[in-house]
Amino acid sequence: MTRIISRLRCAVRDQASATLEQFTESGGERLGNDRGQTTAEYALVLLGAAGIALLLLGWATQSGAIGTLFDAVLGGVVGKVK
Repeated sequence: MTRIISRLRCAVRDQASATLEQFTESGGERLGNDRGQTTAEYALVLLGAAGIALLLLGWATQSGAIGTLFDAVLGGVVGKVK
């Protein structure tokens, strides 16, 4: 297992070195086309947020937290109206 980890570390180090060399040789210019990268990043963030929201909604539905919250809000509103 340690042999595999050692080889992976070497491969990552070598790749990082090669990428850094290419970056400095190109005068700091970008190596590839990053067009659309920001859109993809936003899409991934939205997917993550949607996943968390679904988990939270599932938990709240099963535990009855939504009904309790709704009752508390309505009770507070009715109490202030009186």
